[in-house]
Amino acid sequence: MLYKNGYIFVEGQFVHGSFRVENGIFTEVSDSVPAEAGIDLENAYVIPGLVDVHIHGDSGADFSDGDYDGLLAMARYLAASGITSFAPASMTLPYEQLEKAFATGVRLQEEKPEGCARIMGIQMEGPFFSEKKKGAQNGAYLQNPDIAAFQKLFDAGKGLVKIVDLAPELPGAEGFTRKAAKLCTVSVAHTDATYQQAKAVFDAGATHLTHMFNAMPPIHHRKPGVIGAAFENAGVQAELICDGIHVHPAVVQMAFRLFPGRIVLVSDALRCCGMPDGEYELGGQQVFLQEGIAKLTDGTIAGSATNLYDGMKNAVKFGIAKNEAILSATVNPAKALGCAEEIGSIAVGKRADFVVCDEDLNRKAVWIAGKQV
Repeated sequence: MLYKNGYIFVEGQFVHGSFRVENGIFTEVSDSVPAEAGIDLENAYVIPGLVDVHIHGDSGADFSDGDYDGLLAMARYLAASGITSFAPASMTLPYEQLEKAFATGVRLQEEKPEGCARIMGIQMEGPFFSEKKKGAQNGAYLQNPDIAAFQKLFDAGKGLVKIVDLAPELPGAEGFTRKAAKLCTVSVAHTDATYQQAKAVFDAGATHLTHMFNAMPPIHHRKPGVIGAAFENAGVQAELICDGIHVHPAVVQMAFRLFPGRIVLVSDALRCCGMPDGEYELGGQQVFLQEGIAKLTDGTIAGSATNLYDGMKNAVKFGIAKNEAILSATVNPAKALGCAEEIGSIAVGKRADFVVCDEDLNRKAVWIAGKQV
């Protein structure tokens, strides 16, 4: 199928032209507009389908519930929202509950239901975290890094775990990182680590920073901490939540300048995403959503109620160049999952996941593997 006469986002910029899709794959991308019959995009804009590597839930469902129908509801909502690939994030919970949740992820990957975002991985957020910076994670289930336990969960998930989080200051973190980095991306998260402790883990193979600025010490001019250690390591990508609540717009701009080409926009969305104000649940804890802000009973900000597509648009509103915001919501997260050769950009040989939108990125239609959602 030929799609022509559109502004197509290719290699970081919009190019007026056309593209072809065959069997769910991009087979041609061109800066020309053929005279032959095809779908006329009427000068609309076309961007790659978004990739969310850190989402707990939406539509009233949470990945950690281990409920397949709930995961399907999540994936349908994401697809309709222009998020065509995702890696749901688990919570700090007993290993048995994590194993059950991972099994639902494997099933979704194997079945590939139409009209649903494709699951491309799992982010294992916990239980290897600091009590001091646990945030909205359940402290009752915190553990020290345990490579044997992780290997068991990794195997149960049939290799679908693509990111595992840990706090560098915990006993065994450095050794765990060396071994786990051979299996997947290791990310620093929910930590009170010093610069030296964080640097040791990055040197050991960690290449990711989970929801930067949240659940970690701030940057200090004499104590650069985790963010300082990540900044100086060019191989580290940093997640950023752009709901306008977790990170101030001015700090969003700062982050993009500190980590040029290395920001991964994420939603960190909870089951209350896409839902009305009210009471919800997160990892066995009550969460209250009021006027778009989700908090625990003690007032701690939990995850977000904003999806990644809206977060990308927020980034642009906050002063980030449109092309940078798009890259940070598409190919950069695909790199974090190790699947940038398959998704994340409009290029020959990649899966035909794309969003047709207007110049302001307002969605018009979504395609996954060449089929309109």
